[in-house]
Amino acid sequence: MEGIHHRMVNVNGITMHVAEKGQGPVILFLHGFPELWYTWRHQILALSSLGYRTVAPDLRGYGDTEAPTSITSYSCTHIVGDLIALVDSLGVDQVFLVAHDWGAIIGWYLCLFRPDRVKAFVCLSVPFMPRKPMKPVENMRLNFGDDYYICRFQEPGKIEAEIARYGTSNVLKKIISSRKPGAPRMPKDNAFNIKPDTPISLPSWFSEEDLSYYTNKFNTKGFTGALNYYRAFDLNWELTAPWSGTQVKVAVKFIVGDLDSVYTTPGMKEYVESGDFKRDVPMLDEVVIMEGVGHFINQERADEINSHILDYIKKF
Repeated sequence: MEGIHHRMVNVNGITMHVAEKGQGPVILFLHGFPELWYTWRHQILALSSLGYRTVAPDLRGYGDTEAPTSITSYSCTHIVGDLIALVDSLGVDQVFLVAHDWGAIIGWYLCLFRPDRVKAFVCLSVPFMPRKPMKPVENMRLNFGDDYYICRFQEPGKIEAEIARYGTSNVLKKIISSRKPGAPRMPKDNAFNIKPDTPISLPSWFSEEDLSYYTNKFNTKGFTGALNYYRAFDLNWELTAPWSGTQVKVAVKFIVGDLDSVYTTPGMKEYVESGDFKRDVPMLDEVVIMEGVGHFINQERADEINSHILDYIKKF
């Protein structure tokens, strides 16, 4: 991690931690759950050495960035507001955007609200999700049941207590090592399916040192800010009513692993591979399905993702 510069920036009423390295056109990296700027360590080191200024914040509620207490402070408009202020602080008009998981969801909102600030978007794992007539949590409950993980995340304090019960390190290990396809479910008696007598092995691409960094940050910050993104799903639906039916007018490359739990959730694969995704995102240039790859694609296949990012953004 040598040479990565860390600083605090005042954005949209909060203090945000940013990691950056390199000089040149800006690549803005947005992490997902339960992660940090650190998930982009391989991309930061590789792309900063190729003439790019790589910038990776801890998003609102994560790591060393401030975590407001109210659920309503985690709406898409708040978080996109943070990012616009961050981009302004960098002194540039546009950035290349690379995002994964919740970062990808926020990335789509950024492209929807402020396409003028995004030169091109390399999106990992989560495709654009057009606004539907029904509130999202109600829709998920109807399709996947009460044990669907997003439904289980809704009650404040409940999942935080489960994490405390099993330990941050074990929970992170379980999430990061999971390769089970399909809509993730969390049984009420043991949300993370952690068995004390069954050790959890880390994948080869995620070291004990990596786990320790994540664990220390989440032990310090807690998980409530991160979980509040899920608790603001319905609020986001209400706030985005004016954009209902709007296309995303940004150049996009989409990459996903064929074992990713998002891609293998019923309906998602069909959406990505049919014409519907292209209808909603007319400047979708490329869809890459990586074989034998799970959810944490930018870490599991770091070198390949670095090449995919570079190959796409150098066209602009």
